[in-house]
This record gives sequence, C-alpha cells and structure tokens, in this order.
Amino acid sequence: MPKTLHPPWSHAVVQAVCTVLASTDWPGLTNSEIDRLLHAQGIELLDDLGWNKRDRLLMQLMGKQEADRAANCVIRFINDAMAPARHMQDRVRFDALRDALSEVLSLVGLKVNEEGRVAKAPAATTLDEVARLAGRLQNELKRRGVHQQVIHYCEEEILRKSIFHAVFEATKGVAERLRDLSGSTLDGADLVDHCFSTRVSPPVIRINDFRTETQVSEHKGFATMLKGAFGTFRNPPAHAARAAGGWTIAEPDALDLFSLLSYLHRKLDAAIVSRAAGH
Repeated sequence: MPKTLHPPWSHAVVQAVCTVLASTDWPGLTNSEIDRLLHAQGIELLDDLGWNKRDRLLMQLMGKQEADRAANCVIRFINDAMAPARHMQDRVRFDALRDALSEVLSLVGLKVNEEGRVAKAPAATTLDEVARLAGRLQNELKRRGVHQQVIHYCEEEILRKSIFHAVFEATKGVAERLRDLSGSTLDGADLVDHCFSTRVSPPVIRINDFRTETQVSEHKGFATMLKGAFGTFRNPPAHAARAAGGWTIAEPDALDLFSLLSYLHRKLDAAIVSRAAGH
C-alpha cells in the first residue's frame, strides 16, 4: 500500500486482528514469531506479566498506533507476518491466516492479497457483509473441488457462514437426492435400507454392477457410510439447539464432512436405478 498515514483503527478491529495472529491454536503465530516481528519494527517488548499472546500483542500495537496516530504499524505487522517467504513450508497456514485476516480487515475496507500484503477491498458494515466479502468457506470448498450438489443444498448457509445449519442442510441434501432417484418418501436409515437393500437383486439403487463379491461389499459399505453420515451429522443437529449449547461442529470437521458428502454425491452421479420405489 502507499506510504501514507492511515487513520487509527478502532480497538475492536485491532483486537480482532490480534485474535487471528496470536491465536493459541493453529494457525496463530508463536510467541517467538511475534517478538521477532515486533522487534523488527522497533517496538519495545513488554515484560511478561502473565498476559496471553493476544493481549500482549494488542497492548503493543495499540500503544504504537496511539503514539503514531496512525494504523501503519498494524498494517506493517500484518505485511511482515504474511510475507510469503515465512510460509514457504506451510501454504495451508498462509491461506488460513490470509482468509481470517481478510474477514476482519473487510470492516476497514482492506484485505490481505495473494502476495501477503494489505490491500484495498470493498468495505463491510455488517457481519453478513463480512461473510459474503471474505467468502472463506466458499473459497475453501472450491479449492477442495466439493460437488455442486453439496453447495446447492446449503448455499445460503455457507454465504452466512452458519456452519451448524450448513452441515444440517448439506446432509439432508443427500437424503433428498436419494428420494429423487428412487421415488421413495422414506427418510434416514429407512431410506438407505430401502434404496440399497441386498435382499432383492438388483437393489433399487446400486453404485456398481453388483455382480462380484467385491462389488457387493462396496455397495454395502456405501450404504453403511450413508447411515453413518445421517446418524452423525444430520440427526444430532435436528434435535439440538446451537444457541442452547447443544450439538456443535468445528469448521475443519465441517469441511471434512463436505468432502465426504461430495464423495457420496459423485458415487450417486454414476449410480444405477433399477426401478421406482413403492413408498
């Protein structure tokens, strides 16, 4: 960015930046990484008074920003922390930090670009706008090549970054697709049993020629996988209120689930439907 003075950022924005960069979990910077970056800017390190990483970094950056009457020190810290050379061995960490920082920076009309530099971007004023402008979930799903059917059933929830509801709707989408293929009105495990039962040959839906022992085994395993997805990721959210502290899922686990659902949809793309279901 041009070497001009940037107006100071609010305490809330700087705190959000520090929450990302000094997260105690991956992909946050370590204490030694933070100290080196601060030292490079000539910011005097604080004595260890029991502060956690985030609060210590926040105090130092806010102090420097107040002294300079400009946010340049925060921008420089981000630029230095995101220098591509620092992330040569861990591109995933770079992408995670970049996406998370861009969400925060969208509130001041900025982002972290592909070069790891703070750059201009459309400004957001609401949390919904932050989610839409950052597009972190969308970008990650695109990077993973997630099946379009997964996104189709939970596109609004992904845009709003509602992981809880996105997982629920995406898993429900697989059941809806099974009903579309089979004509059945059943749901859950009953639907899977009806579509993939081996008691009749050929099954209503089969994912292969269903001739050899290996093919039959694969078919049964696929049905078990479907039941597992429904039991683990659809049924609990349906009976738990997120706001009440019920069933929750972390974003990395949700992304792995979307990959699993993508696999299930790809197998259904090539599935063979033998006949319409009777119920």
